[in-house]
Amino acid sequence: MAQVTTLTFFKYPSFKSKLWAFWMMQFAHAPLSRTKGLQLYKLMGSGKAEFNPFPDWSVYGLLQLWDSEESATNFFSASKLMRRYEKNSAEHWTVYMKNIQAKGEWNGGNPFVPSGELQKENPLIAVITRATIKPKLLLRFWKHVPASQRPLQGNKGLLFTKGIGEAPFMQMATFSVWANKKALMDFAYGSKGHQEAIKKTRELDWYREELFSRFQPYRSEGTWEGTAPLEEWL
Repeated sequence: MAQVTTLTFFKYPSFKSKLWAFWMMQFAHAPLSRTKGLQLYKLMGSGKAEFNPFPDWSVYGLLQLWDSEESATNFFSASKLMRRYEKNSAEHWTVYMKNIQAKGEWNGGNPFVPSGELQKENPLIAVITRATIKPKLLLRFWKHVPASQRPLQGNKGLLFTKGIGEAPFMQMATFSVWANKKALMDFAYGSKGHQEAIKKTRELDWYREELFSRFQPYRSEGTWEGTAPLEEWL
């Protein structure tokens, strides 16, 4: 069986639904821990636009690693927990991904297993970057972030991006989907702001722990902002 990663975003527009979503950050652990075929999961909050450190209380994420696509499909189609999430959220979107490569650690280990079943004709590439920021460097880190993220604005090769994380300010991650590898590389190595961020990371040693992982998105379910984000690509 080949490992499959899913990332689901849920939108909660009302005050009542936001309270429910915050409550589930604690009480969804029990049913998730009993889910068949689920290797690992992360309940995640999100940040405001442009990698703002302050929480976006209207959006939450659920990252899951499965032993097979069948296990993932069974959860999304039959899970009582998933039905509760659907009922209480105004919108949700799930992207299925196969891992290409992962470097670094997440809570002391690297959970992602590279897939041997990538689709050669599929150009899409998704990226998850995750880091735990050293407490003493929090202010310097967040002061520098806006400039490093500015090149993302209006980037034609960027199909989707959202800041996510397990804890505000300290344990942060980004998720992005790109049209192809070239678009990603142009941003990573052609953006002055991003290159400066890499330089600062090396100089200041911001992170206590970090991980960088690339994926091939191959299946998309649901909608976001009223549209299916990857419909024309998959």
